[in-house]
Amino acid sequence: MTILGRRLDWTILAPPAAIVVLVLSWGRHPGAVVAIGIGIFLIGAVLSAVHHAEVVAHRVGEPFGSLLLAVAVTVIEVALIVTLMVSGSDTSALARDTVFAAVMITVNGIAGLALLIGALKYRMAVFNPEGTGAALMTVVALAALTLVLPRFTTSTPGPEFSGAQLTFAAIASLALYGIFVFTQTVKHRDFFLPVEEGDTTEDGQVDWPVDEDGDGHADPPSNRAALASLFLLLVGLVAVVGLAKVESYPIEDAVEAIGFPHSFVGVVIALLVLLPESIAAARAAARNRVQTSLNLAYGSAMASIGLTIPAIAVASIWLDGPLVLGLEPTQMVLLLVSVIVAVLTVVPGRSKSLQGFVHLVLLASFVFLAIKP
Repeated sequence: MTILGRRLDWTILAPPAAIVVLVLSWGRHPGAVVAIGIGIFLIGAVLSAVHHAEVVAHRVGEPFGSLLLAVAVTVIEVALIVTLMVSGSDTSALARDTVFAAVMITVNGIAGLALLIGALKYRMAVFNPEGTGAALMTVVALAALTLVLPRFTTSTPGPEFSGAQLTFAAIASLALYGIFVFTQTVKHRDFFLPVEEGDTTEDGQVDWPVDEDGDGHADPPSNRAALASLFLLLVGLVAVVGLAKVESYPIEDAVEAIGFPHSFVGVVIALLVLLPESIAAARAAARNRVQTSLNLAYGSAMASIGLTIPAIAVASIWLDGPLVLGLEPTQMVLLLVSVIVAVLTVVPGRSKSLQGFVHLVLLASFVFLAIKP
């Protein structure tokens, strides 16, 4: 059934409901109880937006699907960062903290969870090392260019880029992301397709999703359903941007109230926007499509840097105050260890549960050190 033909569910109702809440709450500073209620609608808008991105992605096929989902999530991330930078009082390092958190969550959290699930269910998690390695290589280059180099440049004091350096980093990030997308979708698309087509059960039998035409592939949604999901996706993104603006003060107040460092706001943003991708990656790994999970993980990390940094660079023209991008020493150590572990994981093209567990321990270390630096 199409999205228009089935009964209404929460993914259809959430975007317009969030718009209604946005209209009622715009321009207000809600109290704690009201903020929690608005937060529920914000999370619902995020989850529904990514769900509709998945529907559209299913229509266009893999790896376009993973790409579309990553871009949709990055739009949400940029919206949250910019609204908080405009509304907050101490946001000079918010972009850095959010982007770094997104990298750690995707490279260690999403990838580690997918590898662990795939290995536990099918003994080994299998993927294409050529495509995955290319994605990881691009993530490493983007992270080094935008998050590590500012710590060592000398044109401006502190871990900041000068205007010319920020412009170059933004252009280089877009160029790297653009050439990777071309490689993923045109030049070497086959490197990013699942190693085994279809859903494989524990006894090795193929368990296909709904396949009404009997062609051996899950049937994509109709054009009508895809267009409806595209419209709801746009509505959901508008709602997310607006509700993020309304929730900006409560988020910062909550982090301060529980005694966490202000930098933990970036972790909250990254956890919020990457939750749907984490669920999607885990579901793909459970169907023995670890390649799709890794496309989501590394694609999100890449989009988080390659699209967020240029957007923040443009926004900084109108924003007051410095823009801190250089990582702290502890963060650089975590990034370096994560890169080494990821390379050792990707090279063989298959993974045991050990690799997934190591990645998840690195994520736990990042979260703990974000709370207790």
